[in-house]
Amino acid sequence: MDYKDLANAIFPNTKEIEYYKEKYPKRDLPEGAIVTRFAPSPTGFVHIGGLYQATIARKLAEQTKGVFFLRIEDTDQKREVENGIVGIIEALKDFNVIPDEGMTDEEHEIGEYGPYKQSLRKEIYHSFAKDLIEKGMAYPCFCKQEQLDEMREKQEAAKIRTGYYGVWAKCRHIPVNEAIERIKAGEEYILRLKSPGNPEKKIKHKDLIKGNIDIPENDQDIVIIKSDGLPTYHFAHAVDDYLMGTTHVIRGDEWISSVPLHLQLFQVLGVKAPKYAHIAPIMKEEDGAKRKLSKRKDPEAAVSYYAEVGIPHEAVSEYLLNIANSNFEQWRKQNPEADISEFEVQINKMSVSGALFDMVKLQDISKRVISRYTAEQVYEETMKWASKYDLELKEMLEKDTKFSLKVLGIERGNVKPRRDIAKWSDVKDNIIYMYDEKYFGKKQNYEFQKINDKEEIKEIIQKYIDKYYNENDDKETWFEKIKDLANEYGYAREVKEYKQSPDNYKGHVGDISTLIRICLTSRSNTPDMYEIMKVLGKESVIKRLNEAIK
Repeated sequence: MDYKDLANAIFPNTKEIEYYKEKYPKRDLPEGAIVTRFAPSPTGFVHIGGLYQATIARKLAEQTKGVFFLRIEDTDQKREVENGIVGIIEALKDFNVIPDEGMTDEEHEIGEYGPYKQSLRKEIYHSFAKDLIEKGMAYPCFCKQEQLDEMREKQEAAKIRTGYYGVWAKCRHIPVNEAIERIKAGEEYILRLKSPGNPEKKIKHKDLIKGNIDIPENDQDIVIIKSDGLPTYHFAHAVDDYLMGTTHVIRGDEWISSVPLHLQLFQVLGVKAPKYAHIAPIMKEEDGAKRKLSKRKDPEAAVSYYAEVGIPHEAVSEYLLNIANSNFEQWRKQNPEADISEFEVQINKMSVSGALFDMVKLQDISKRVISRYTAEQVYEETMKWASKYDLELKEMLEKDTKFSLKVLGIERGNVKPRRDIAKWSDVKDNIIYMYDEKYFGKKQNYEFQKINDKEEIKEIIQKYIDKYYNENDDKETWFEKIKDLANEYGYAREVKEYKQSPDNYKGHVGDISTLIRICLTSRSNTPDMYEIMKVLGKESVIKRLNEAIK
């Protein structure tokens, strides 16, 4: 009996691998086109690091007129969570990282290189495993878990490498006829790679981000097909990346240690390996030290967090490109209105060490992104968010849509638009004082600034109501009247006048306008006061000023 007999005993009815090579021909793409993939397991929420990798992979494919596909690696079905696949698909959609091919929901897919769910590709893996058995490059292993545990204990006690290799690979040299008899007898087994590696030798590998790496060859006889007939991640990814025409694998640098094994798998399969780009993890600073962003400790590690707090997907995408290439920030300054699709990611400019996650920087980017929105866009996006997370805000906005649009339109469309909203969850606090039913419904706390004498405040506000306020004034006239009011009470008409001769004045026009602002809104920091007053209207303005006088 030979290896072919063993292969037929294990896989009597599988197709030849040539069938699959013909079924999945080489992709017809322009020269230099990159084929990348995002290949998550449906075992939990999508990590921001995963979205980062998917964003880079998508950009590289897009830039080169290549293909970006989504493959679901669900061979570890014990760890799969409910709606895990839908969660992945929705997360990518939320951040506009749309695959050209792959799963579109739990059951459906697009593309000619599927199935794009590994659990549906079982027969394909069997064909390639059978081919390896026929070549003497794979074998059945009958070791029980207790035997493997005992072997590990001995290795640890002897302080040597753990694993199934060399003299420890007990089933590697079982004669073919004995293996066939044991299989026929119904003995449980798995399939292992018969590694041709020598750990005394090193492979020289050029990573697209890390550069040249020397790593010892793999000599572990890893499991390629489990007892349930499904492949391990290592074997499945090699078969799939070959048949699906993957040219570049973009993944986290925790996989660098697996490079020798993965290159070896492509070698024994007799096919060309893709290029690897190992991305440094996103880090977080804690107690003066850096650590990886943690699924367990950090809410911002889950991409769902950004939807929950209401940070627009464009801002998150921009921030990730900012992490990816240091020249993005300069590009954005030179192209403030450009869509990020116009920015070209350069993989050789990616950081070798982990980028530090900076929430302040992300929120600054988000403020700039939102500042470019129209009032209608802000209203629409805030309503979407509030419908799910803040029903009070939703009710407030939709009660008088026309008024809400005016409120959200304050200082929008200007050369320097307002930048006070970083996320949709900021909106309520930023605008709630504009709504009379909310404003008059609670006692206001007026935190007066330079002018804080109660009698003077009453006098100035009453004078403004009686003599200077006119809802029909244009902005220039309105501000001239504020200056007149300042002058009448001994405050400089111009800030520079006060700075030149501070002893001649009680203060300056800014102190008067701040006083009016606080009396109108109970806040010292708001958008343009003239616009606020125009939106509030005469009745509300007079009522608010009289309320402050009381």
